[in-house]
Amino acid sequence: MLFAIYSLLSAALFTVLDAGDVALTEAAVGAGISTILVLAVLALARRFEHPTGGHNLLALAVVFITGAVLIYATLDLPEYGLPDNPAQVHVGPHYIEHSYSDMGVPNMVAAVLASYRSIDTMGEAFVIFTAGLAVFALLSVRPRRREAGIVPRRPPRDSEDSDQGDKADE
Repeated sequence: MLFAIYSLLSAALFTVLDAGDVALTEAAVGAGISTILVLAVLALARRFEHPTGGHNLLALAVVFITGAVLIYATLDLPEYGLPDNPAQVHVGPHYIEHSYSDMGVPNMVAAVLASYRSIDTMGEAFVIFTAGLAVFALLSVRPRRREAGIVPRRPPRDSEDSDQGDKADE
C-alpha cells in the first residue's frame, strides 16, 4: 500500500512540474498495475518456505565474480557530476536548444520522450507489455492435482489382473 501512495505522490509531483505524460505513466504503472501485481502475488504465494540444506558455494562465487567485474567496469566511467561529462557537453545542450524549435512542444520532457526517444519509448512499452504477459502467465498456472486435493485416477489393470479379479468375484 505504501508503494501505491508513493507512486501517487510522485505522479502529483510530476504534474506540478508540468510533465503530464510522466505523471500519467507513474500513476498507471506505479500505483495501479504494480499494486495489483504485488497483491496478487501475496495472495497466491505460499506462507512458508521449505528449508534448503547448506549453502551453494557456486552461487556465492558467481555473485562475487559478477560484483568484481561490475566494480572494475565502473573504474573507466567519468566521475559523477563533472560538468565536462559527454552527456552534459553534447547531448543535454542539444535537447535544451532544439527541442522547442524541432518539435513545437513547450514541455521539454514530452518533446524528448515523444520525438527524440520515440523508438526507445516504444521499446519500453513493448518490454512492459511482455512483462505483463509473463506475470499473467505465471499467475494463471493451475495448481498441481495433489496440492488441490484431487487424487488422480488409477491406471487400468493388466488383463491378467482383471481376469483374476473377475474369478474372485464369482
